[in-house]
Amino acid sequence: MGKIGESRRGDNMAHIAWYRSWRSQAFREMVGQQHIIQTLQNALKEQRLAHAYLFSGPRGTGKTSAAKILAKAVNCLNGPAAEPCNECSACLRITEGSVMDVVEIDAASNRGVEEIRDIRDKVKYAPTEVRQKVYIIDEVHMLTTEAFNALLKTLEEPPAHVMFVLATTEPHKLPATIISRCQRFDFRRVALEEQVERLALICREEGVDADRDALQLIARLSDGGMRDAISLLDQTAAFAGGRIAYADVVSMTGGMAADQFAKLAEAIKDKDVGRALQLIDELMQEGKSADKCMESLILFFRDLLLIKLVPNSQAVTDRILDVSGFAGITAAFANDELFALIDTLNKYQVEMKYAAQPQTLFEVAVMKICSASEEAAPAAADAVRAPTPAGGAQVAAAADAGEVARLQQRLQQVERQLAQLAQQQASGGGAAGAAGGTAAPRAAAAPAAPAAALRRSGVKLDAYLKGKDSPLFRQAMGKWGQVLAQVKEQKVTVHAWLMNGEPVSFDSDTMLLAFKNAIHRETTEKPDNRQLIEQVMSAVFGHPTKLATVMQKEWNDAAAVSAAEPEVLQPTPDEPDRAADELVTGALSLFGEQLVKVTDE
Repeated sequence: MGKIGESRRGDNMAHIAWYRSWRSQAFREMVGQQHIIQTLQNALKEQRLAHAYLFSGPRGTGKTSAAKILAKAVNCLNGPAAEPCNECSACLRITEGSVMDVVEIDAASNRGVEEIRDIRDKVKYAPTEVRQKVYIIDEVHMLTTEAFNALLKTLEEPPAHVMFVLATTEPHKLPATIISRCQRFDFRRVALEEQVERLALICREEGVDADRDALQLIARLSDGGMRDAISLLDQTAAFAGGRIAYADVVSMTGGMAADQFAKLAEAIKDKDVGRALQLIDELMQEGKSADKCMESLILFFRDLLLIKLVPNSQAVTDRILDVSGFAGITAAFANDELFALIDTLNKYQVEMKYAAQPQTLFEVAVMKICSASEEAAPAAADAVRAPTPAGGAQVAAAADAGEVARLQQRLQQVERQLAQLAQQQASGGGAAGAAGGTAAPRAAAAPAAPAAALRRSGVKLDAYLKGKDSPLFRQAMGKWGQVLAQVKEQKVTVHAWLMNGEPVSFDSDTMLLAFKNAIHRETTEKPDNRQLIEQVMSAVFGHPTKLATVMQKEWNDAAAVSAAEPEVLQPTPDEPDRAADELVTGALSLFGEQLVKVTDE
C-alpha cells in the first residue's frame, strides 16, 4: 500500500481514487469484515480451501475485493499464504487484471446460458499462467434460470484446479441448489467508527485536513458502505479544496444544517405556520429537494427524541453534534409529541414517493404537525390547571353530586316517557293491533337513522358486520400476506396503495378493506387496479373473490352502532309477541335488556 501511495501521491487525490475502487492489496487492509478474513486466512494456512464460495452483503462492503485478494493469495508465487506478497509477478498481474486464468464476470451484463456454457467448457482445461483458475461472478443473482442450471452442473463436479467465487447483494434470489454447494460468507455493513478511522487515514496520507464531525457525517451518509464513503470523501475534497468542514459535506449532499432544523422546529413549537412555510420556501429556493428535507426533518426529531430518552449518552447523533446547544428545543417537546410528529411525517414521506408535487405534501405535513401541536396545547393547559391533592377531594365530591343530580333528572324524564307510553297503549293498543301492527313503535324506530348512515360509501355493511369475526374471515386473513406478495410481484405501485387498506370483514365471496385516506381508496378502486387485486385474491383463496372498500371512519361508526343496538326479542309460539308491545319495546330501548325483566301475567 505504501509503495502505491508514494507512486501516486503527486497526483491530486489520486490515492483516494485508488481507494474508491477499493481493490485492497491484502486482507489486512479490508475494513469491518474480520470474521470473514480470519476464516479465509485459516483455510489458506491449512490448505482447506473450498471449490466454491458465496460472498453476500450490502454494496460497497468488500465482496469483490475479497474475491480478488483470495485469488492472489491462492496463486501467489510465495504461497499459498494467508497474505499475498503483492510483489511477485502473479500478484502484480492479478492486480492489473492481465491474468487469463483469473476471470471476473459481471452477471448483470452476461446473464445468459451461453456465457455460462462457455465457462463450463473451459474449466476442464488446466491453468496456463498461475496455479489455479479462479472465476469471480459478480451480481450472480442476475443470471437466468437456464444459466443457473448450467452453472449447477459445474459446481456439482468441479475440477480440482478451479475455484468459483460468487458475489451478490441479493442472496435470496439464488436457487437453494446453488447456495448449498458453496461456502457462504455474509459481509456486514462497516461500523461507523471503523469507517471514520479509515477515512482519517486516507486524509492523512493525502495531506487533506478534515474535521472529525465531517468524517462522521460522511460515514453516516454512506449507510455502512465503505466504497460509498470513500467516493463521497473524494467528491467533498474536490469541492472544499484543502480543508473539509461539516458545512462542506452538508452542501455537497444537499442536506440541511443543524441551525436550519432548529429554526423549523422552533416554528413548529410556536405553532407559527406562516414562519414554517417561509422556511420551507427558503429551502426550496436554495435548491433542496422536498423528499430530502422531509427525511432530514424526521432524523432531526429522531435525534431530539434520542436526547430526551438517553440524556447522558455520549453518542453523536445524525444531525445534532452539540447536544448541549439543543437543550432548549428538546425541552419544548414532550416524548409523546415527538412520537406523534415522527409518525405523521413518516406517513407523508411514503405518499411523497408517488406524488406529482412533493413540495406541497411537505408543506401539508408541516402544517398538520403545527395544528396537532396547537390542539395538544389546551389539553396540556388543562393538566396544568388540575386541582392539587389538597383540594382534590372537595372537587371530586362536587363532581359526584352533580353527576347524581343529572342521573335523577334523567330518571324522572324516563318515568314520564313510560307513563305516556302506557296511556297510549291503553287508549290505542287495540287499533294498532287491528291495523296489523303497521305502525312501528316510536322507541324502536330510533336506530333507523344510524342504519341509513351506514351506507354512505354505497356498500351495505350489515352483512359485513356480521362476518367480521367469522371463521371465513380468519381463514382469508391467514392468506392475506400471500395476496400482498403476489400483487407486489405483478405491480409494485398497486401494492403500495393496497398496503394502506386494512381487511376488516369477508362476506361470502367479497373481501372488505377499510382505508384511512380517500386518495388511497380511490386509486385502489380504479378498474385496472381492482381487476389485478381480484385476480390475485381469486388465485390465492381458490375461488372467485371480489373487492369492496370503505373508509375507516365509516366502518368504525358502523361497528359502534351495531354494538350499541339492542337485540330484538324473537317471539315463539308459546309466548306473546313482545316486539309489538310498545311499553316493553320502549323500556328495552331506554334501559337495555340487562336492566329490564319482562314477565307474563
